[in-house]
Amino acid sequence: MYLARFDDPAGVRFGVPTFNYRHAPAGLATRRQLAAKGLTPGRQPIAGQILWRRGKRVAYLYREDRAVPKREATDAQLAALLKAWAALSTCPTCGREYPYYLPRRFGECADCHETAATAPTEGSR
Repeated sequence: MYLARFDDPAGVRFGVPTFNYRHAPAGLATRRQLAAKGLTPGRQPIAGQILWRRGKRVAYLYREDRAVPKREATDAQLAALLKAWAALSTCPTCGREYPYYLPRRFGECADCHETAATAPTEGSR
């Protein structure tokens, strides 16, 4: 039966308790589920796993009661992130700041890149 393919709550076959997709017991959560609650696994070991897509995808489960609150970023860390955002979203050629990261392959905004690509070179007459 497909639903019971990966069901191994005792952890005999896979070495860790394994559950089917959307069938994990209450009290166990993935990293994303913990993060949505403002928690992080901390240093606790993996308490289980969920397998799906014929065993090619895995999500590790952690105990919610042993999870710890996420740390808040310091003012210095937030300032560094803002500085990095400004550097990665400002065109070095025209100095315009965009609301997104500029493509690294061009090294400048699309307008400046297109202008440089279509401009005639000195040697071409």
